[in-house]
Formats: sequence, C-alpha cells, structure tokens
Amino acid sequence: MPSSAASGFSRRRLLSAGAALTTAAALPATSLGAEAAAVARRLPRVGVSTYSFWQFREEPAPIADCIDHAAAMGFDGVEILEVQMGEVSNATLQDFKRRALVNGLDLYGLSTHQGFVSPDPEVRKANVEKTLKSIDIAYRLGIPTMRVNTGRWGTSKDFDELMANQGIEPRLPGYTDDEAFGWVIAAFEECLPAAEEKGVILGLENHWGLGRTAEGVMRIVEAIDSPWLRVTLDTGNFLEDMYPQMERLAPEAVLVQAKTYYGGGKWYTLDIDYDRVAALLKHVDYAGYVSLEFEGQGDPAVEVPKSLALLREAIAKA
Repeated sequence: MPSSAASGFSRRRLLSAGAALTTAAALPATSLGAEAAAVARRLPRVGVSTYSFWQFREEPAPIADCIDHAAAMGFDGVEILEVQMGEVSNATLQDFKRRALVNGLDLYGLSTHQGFVSPDPEVRKANVEKTLKSIDIAYRLGIPTMRVNTGRWGTSKDFDELMANQGIEPRLPGYTDDEAFGWVIAAFEECLPAAEEKGVILGLENHWGLGRTAEGVMRIVEAIDSPWLRVTLDTGNFLEDMYPQMERLAPEAVLVQAKTYYGGGKWYTLDIDYDRVAALLKHVDYAGYVSLEFEGQGDPAVEVPKSLALLREAIAKA
C-alpha cells in the first residue's frame, strides 16, 4: 500500500517518462530530443471556479454567465460549484457542455459538498446517495474529477465561527476522531464503484473537518488505496505549515485549487507565494489544472483576470 509522498511522486514520474518514451519512439531522430523534452515539460493549465464570480453572495451567479466570463478573460477551463447550479436537468447540463465547447473551454472539475462525519448511519447514507448523484452529474457533463469533502463535526454555530477558530471545532461528546475516520472511509468506499464506472476521479480536498490537515487527507486516501480517490489540493486551506502540507499532498493531486485575496479575504487573507507553489508542482510533474478560487472582496471583473496573470506567470517561470 502506498503510504508516502514519494510513492505518488514515483507513479507520476513513471507515467510522465512512459509518455515521453512512447512519443519519442515515433519521432524522427532529428526531432527526438526537443520533442521528448516538450512532452516531459507539460505546463499546468489555468481554469477558474464559478465560485470566483459568486462567493455565496446573494443570488448565485448563473453558470452560463460564468462560462462566458471565463472565456472572455482567457482561461483554459471552468470548475463548476455544484450548489451554484440550481436546476440540473439533462438539458441544462448539456447546454453547459455545449457552451464550454463553443467557447474553447474544458469543464474539468465539479466541486461538491458532503458530510460523512456523523454517528447517525442514516445521515451518512443520505450523503452517500447525494455524492452518487453528483458523480452522475459530473459524468453527464464530461467532467473527469470531482472535489469531495470529509464533512465535519458540526459543533460550530456557523461557518463564521468555524473560521474564527481556524477551522478547528470540538468533537461530538462521546465520539472520537478514529470513529469518524472509519465512517468517512466506509462512505467513500461505497461511492468508488460508481466513480470507476463513470470515469470520475474523486479528489479529497483539505477542506476543514477531518481533511483540515494533509495528514488527515492522506490517512483516508492511503486507507482506501484506489486510483479513483486521490487529492484536490487547496492552497488556501492550510492555516499553518502551509508549504510542507502542500508538499505532502501534491504528488497525489488530480486538481489544484489556487486562492487569491485581492481586496482582502472574506474570512482571512493568506500571503501565498505562487512562484514557490508552481515550483513545487513542477517538482512532482503536475500537469493538470490549476483552478482559481478568487476569495477576495475586490471586484471579480478586475481581480479575477489579475489572478489569472499571477498564476500564469508563476507557472511559466517554474
């Protein structure tokens, strides 16, 4: 069972090397060196989460509008926040797919919410069913990876209180974290057959609850040990030891969410060195999407394009 960052790193290196060798074998000798190097140095693409245009302010920003904004600003793709979608008829989903295609954009991620940290089996069952429905939505949209959460104890009064306590909250009386990890692992194991059948990789995010730390995320991922449950790395959700924790998750990441805070953050502002993050991603041969989550209080029309330029520059320099 892989149990370290090195194991994920080795897998990614092997896949990258294999792709380079396969391509190089079919090339004329005169171009072999340059072409093989190009294959080995594939740059991450930069997309934007629809959350960047909404941030839970009043009425949700329509997904169709977000896709249009992303195209106009020059992004490569769009990550859809499921709770922002509203109605999810097949006609609506296929229209999103059509709109992305004609705008030259990928739909690369679906960001969902679920909570398996509950002693009530019926609550966990309902959240498994909810997750299975989300997997089907991703499948119908042609989206290959879906952000998932552990959930949390729910003992905070609200999200503002949780953030004031740096994402830490007390356990429910009478229960332990070990029990909660067992609930979460069992729930994800119920979801994996559908994920595999429909080709949707679940990316467990460092998103509060049991997934607040890299250690918590990897405890679940390593226990399950499936290619259909990997990691969504959020650069803005580590409030201490930021870079060492990113390094722990990066080798297993199938999506990287990159937060910016122009205008000051809603709950906090982190000074994230994206040159350092880009170098870290290069080190593990990450060539997937970097998904902007703008969480500042500035005008998205101004600050989202500024964030795109920041991320593109950092990736190009790495």
